[in-house]
Amino acid sequence: MENSPNQKRAIITGASSGIGKAVAIKFAQAGIDLCLIARSAQKLDEVAKIAADYGVQVKTHPFDLENTSQVQGAIAHIVEQWGGIDILVNNAGIAYTNLLRETPLEDWQKVLNLNLTSVFQCIMGVLPTMREQQQGTIINVASIAASSPFPEWGTYAVSKAALVTLSQSLAMEERSNGIRVTTISPGAVNTPIWDTDTVNADLNRSAMLTPEIVAETILHAALLPQSSVIENLTVTPSLGAL
Repeated sequence: MENSPNQKRAIITGASSGIGKAVAIKFAQAGIDLCLIARSAQKLDEVAKIAADYGVQVKTHPFDLENTSQVQGAIAHIVEQWGGIDILVNNAGIAYTNLLRETPLEDWQKVLNLNLTSVFQCIMGVLPTMREQQQGTIINVASIAASSPFPEWGTYAVSKAALVTLSQSLAMEERSNGIRVTTISPGAVNTPIWDTDTVNADLNRSAMLTPEIVAETILHAALLPQSSVIENLTVTPSLGAL
């Protein structure tokens, strides 16, 4: 894939629906070339068709990030094929509700693998190239649950709190290499995640944030001048936590 010197290139995980899909479309509208990652090839292709209508180059990479031992290599291969990377949006993850005392170890590990370890491995996949370029933006999608845990959301909250700390540590280590790290912590967002088997919650979805609102904040963070960075941004519904 050939790019002009000023053409930005972004990898977005969890790009087949919800926030990831909205980010892909917002980025495409802004003229950013895309590599979209998610499990479903069919859903990725549908998003890719929408994004490509804006004249950007779009690649899809169906991949299950739960295979954490393979993530770093897969991401590094994508970056090598692409000849560089400017933006990584770590959006993929899993929501999970259960009382901590009733949470099986297998579930605990799955949530941490997807919400934390896979993100760490995606970062490791882009970091060598970003350091070589002396520039890059890494945006991690956390949650207000990281700082305000709710009953039955403990496992999820732990994974997102750890993600926030990962982001802060990475930012301190890599800012001298021109690498910016942003954590976006949304409140409740109306996405298909509420329909998954791992979530048992009855909330007013019409009062939630839309994926498009969150995507706008992510795009804003990505397009800031290289001399500035939004380190932490919390976005909540105007009605507050639901």
